[in-house]
Amino acid sequence: MRYPTLNQNLIKEIELKGLVLSQFKRGDPSLKWNFPLRNELIVALGEVLIVTQADLNSGTMHSVSYAQKMGKKIYVLPHRLGESEGTNDLLAKGLAEVLFDVEDLVAQYGNKTFTCKDPFLTYCDTFPLYHEAIETYGQKVFEYECLGKIVIENGRIKRLNA
Repeated sequence: MRYPTLNQNLIKEIELKGLVLSQFKRGDPSLKWNFPLRNELIVALGEVLIVTQADLNSGTMHSVSYAQKMGKKIYVLPHRLGESEGTNDLLAKGLAEVLFDVEDLVAQYGNKTFTCKDPFLTYCDTFPLYHEAIETYGQKVFEYECLGKIVIENGRIKRLNA
């Protein structure tokens, strides 16, 4: 059964042009207890697990458990306290590493010739005026300055490590 039905055309195209893997027989219904098993296969196929958000009792934490059993590195996105308690718990226990920069991850695990273009950093390559950057990107200017990705010199923004 193609699930969700909303994506039937996309799934058909993948079946024709790509590869479909499943632990289930064709036509088996999509039942709620199948999803953790499906996720085990997805985790097994990846080199690392990136958890973007997870509550403590979410299905995502099943994927985390699979990744741990498989000895895979786990990354999480940073969250405020009280949000995404599952990812915060993984960090508190030292079971995951925070992913601050996708470029670093791509450099470590991905095709070295592939880069994720950051529109703000691309903008900074033009040495924009500070006040114009604040008008356009607001808080991102402060964030990237704190991260050491940019500096402000003579009223202009300069990208570091370009």
